[in-house]
Amino acid sequence: MKNYEYIVASLPAISTFWKFGEGTSFHTYAEEIKRLGDKADGALVDKLLAGFEDENLDEAFYRGMAEEKNAFLRNYFAFDLNVRNAKTRYLNKALGRPAEQDVIHLGDTPFEEAERLEAVLQEKDLLSRERALDDLMWDKISQLTSFHYFDIDAVLGFLAKLHIIARWAELDEQAGRARFAALVKEVQSTFKGVDYHPEKTE
Repeated sequence: MKNYEYIVASLPAISTFWKFGEGTSFHTYAEEIKRLGDKADGALVDKLLAGFEDENLDEAFYRGMAEEKNAFLRNYFAFDLNVRNAKTRYLNKALGRPAEQDVIHLGDTPFEEAERLEAVLQEKDLLSRERALDDLMWDKISQLTSFHYFDIDAVLGFLAKLHIIARWAELDEQAGRARFAALVKEVQSTFKGVDYHPEKTE
């Protein structure tokens, strides 16, 4: 991708409260960025997009990202794995399962945000917890793209943040609360002996 300045300058300035315009979506931005870029950078975008699909997030995927030459992808998915492992351990504890069950081990990686994440996981309200987790990820993306203004890392960071916005764009407060409560009920009901009572919505 030779025209980073043009691409970055054409992207909107986004925040966690930014809204998609009519006829636009996460995928329209991703496809436009790929169209304007070259084959090598398009491949990096595809790797990032693959990491947004739950079915891809196995040990092989994270091991591949740990060996990725691009710094943003390597560090972003190292952080993502640390967060997912912490969430898995937290759920294991809540359900009385072995602490390391379903945890992906790729060796120790720095996790300066561990204490902040632990506090987030203690949040009782499901929507508040999910928002705080995304805020944690947003801040990490900002850290990883500091001093990257007109390069591929700036573009990948934009897409990573835009994906967070897209996820919340699908939810409103009441529908989101019901959706997350139903999801947790579905997951926990698969474990025998779990007595779960979702919170009542207003």
